[in-house]
Amino acid sequence: MSEAIESETAGGASSLTGHDATMQPSAARTGRTPSGAIVTTVPTTDDMHALGAAIASQVRGGDVVVLSGPLGAGKTTFAQGVGAGLGIDGPIVSPTFTIARELHGRFPGSGAPATLVHVDAYRLPGSDDQPQVATERLLDELESLGLDEELEDPGPGTVVLIEWGSAMAGELADTRLEVTIDRSVTDRPMGSGSLTSDGTRTVTISGRGWGSRLDALADAVAHRDSGE
Repeated sequence: MSEAIESETAGGASSLTGHDATMQPSAARTGRTPSGAIVTTVPTTDDMHALGAAIASQVRGGDVVVLSGPLGAGKTTFAQGVGAGLGIDGPIVSPTFTIARELHGRFPGSGAPATLVHVDAYRLPGSDDQPQVATERLLDELESLGLDEELEDPGPGTVVLIEWGSAMAGELADTRLEVTIDRSVTDRPMGSGSLTSDGTRTVTISGRGWGSRLDALADAVAHRDSGE
């Protein structure tokens, strides 16, 4: 990462070591880049869940959250945290084979009804190099489920969470939150390019059109509670 990061360590701890049985949730660090993006380390699965819940505490109806990261990075765990933060009781799993699922809960604080449309664009052709084609295909798939309007124009009680949508982000929504999960190559198993459930992730959060809301989100992310 080329930008300098001003960091804050939740709970005052300074450790940034990998996931092990003795790690404390305070090992997570959160900071901002000069461009305003939020960057936070996520040392454990529980903390990834807590990060999703922290973001859920700041979303509102009409928001689109674009989630990206390699296979095994923790996207489903993050989505489960968002669901928990929105008070959704049902299980949240990757909707790879059904493209999208609609789940119902309530916004924290207000208690107003909330609908989470969880979309997975992984298997859409053209998602990497033909974003317009992939977006049209996605809308066609969602139309068959009766969810196309929810993505094109989310209602006042609807939040859209789309995985594998980074290449299509500009086509999907002018105003959006982009969440990118990454992991250092040094944290991967020796001789393997794959990711496992272990190892610290680095999550970068950028808000397009979020304005001052991103400041409140940064505070929620920095003070999240993994419950460990």
